[in-house]
Amino acid sequence: VDMGAKLLCLFLASALVAYYVYIPISEDFEEPWKVMLITAAFRAAAHLAEVVHQLGLMHHVEALMLITTFEYIAPTSDENVTVMDTEFNNVGVRLYLPRKLSDGLRRAVVYFHGGGWCIGQAGMKPYDCLTRWTSNRLSAVMVSVNYRLAPKYRFPAQFEDAYSVMKFFHQSSVLSQYGVDPDRICVAGDSAGGNLAAAVAQQLLEDSEVETKLKAQALLYPALQSLDLNLPSYQKNENKFYMVRLWSEYFTSDSSLREAMASNRHVPVESSHLFPFVNWSNLLPEEMKKDHVYTSPTYGSSELAQKYPGFLHPRAAPLLASDAQLRRLPLTYILTCEYDVLRDDGVMYARRLQAAGVPVTHDHAKDAFHGAMLFVSGPIELAVGHQLVNRYIKWLNENL
Repeated sequence: VDMGAKLLCLFLASALVAYYVYIPISEDFEEPWKVMLITAAFRAAAHLAEVVHQLGLMHHVEALMLITTFEYIAPTSDENVTVMDTEFNNVGVRLYLPRKLSDGLRRAVVYFHGGGWCIGQAGMKPYDCLTRWTSNRLSAVMVSVNYRLAPKYRFPAQFEDAYSVMKFFHQSSVLSQYGVDPDRICVAGDSAGGNLAAAVAQQLLEDSEVETKLKAQALLYPALQSLDLNLPSYQKNENKFYMVRLWSEYFTSDSSLREAMASNRHVPVESSHLFPFVNWSNLLPEEMKKDHVYTSPTYGSSELAQKYPGFLHPRAAPLLASDAQLRRLPLTYILTCEYDVLRDDGVMYARRLQAAGVPVTHDHAKDAFHGAMLFVSGPIELAVGHQLVNRYIKWLNENL
């Protein structure tokens, strides 16, 4: 009986490991077992956070944030870059200042980290690596921003912090202090940070107090709209539920918004004029529309939109900006990944910007997934992560 019990435990343990680790992986991936392990780790972390949440011990987002603290590294200078934590307009930032002498003024990039507006920080090892490498290879000043996070702070707090830092940095006295060329500034970010970067770039155009214009924006697998959460990339991705949860947490803890978003019935009929901005049947290429049929929106209650109007605002959903606003934006780099719930957001924004006459480099990675650029240092490194980082930095070097 004892041996039978041990065998049963072994079987159950093996089944559990197999459930987490073995996930059908596309042949497009260069290192499938590494991708399986990464996916399994994320699933395990999400499930653990949900269990903690259901037990009433901690909000699930706070549980995930605890996990990310293990990735934190203190500001550490090296032979190439001086690194320090400081504040711009009372918002925490991590500065990366090149050490080698410059013949003239330097380029600069203001970077917003990802994490669904809920988790992450500039001091996480993957972000520290990315901004450090960018600073060194471009001989550029990097400003990596620690904006406020949900659930403690909801929209528009994250956007307000992001914009506050950008506006502070654009002051001629600040640019002069760090030796930055006012004509060579880029705003950048990944995922939720890409959302903030896009919104900041749009808002700068409306701000008469800001004289300096952005040279460029770089959006890495950005989240750009919460109007239609049933795009083909949402339908084909198992992370749809998690992305919907992050979107709703950005605005409120009210489960009624999350439930309405999950069924894609959160937009009231009086906002129907916004849907052409995100109509994927017109904006996606044919190969991304295959096996998917566009259906007209199913409208929801006006009450949710009145209580939480943020999800209908371009500051939270930059894809909702008008064509007249888009055509004034600077040259743009957009990275999208085939295996990403947010793929279609970036593809549609690239298409709309191109139609508005904005110079756009749309880099679509057919062999990558959301967040791939974070896997450029141990314990798990991906070749595709290094490739994407190199492509992003190469674009910046050639265009900034």
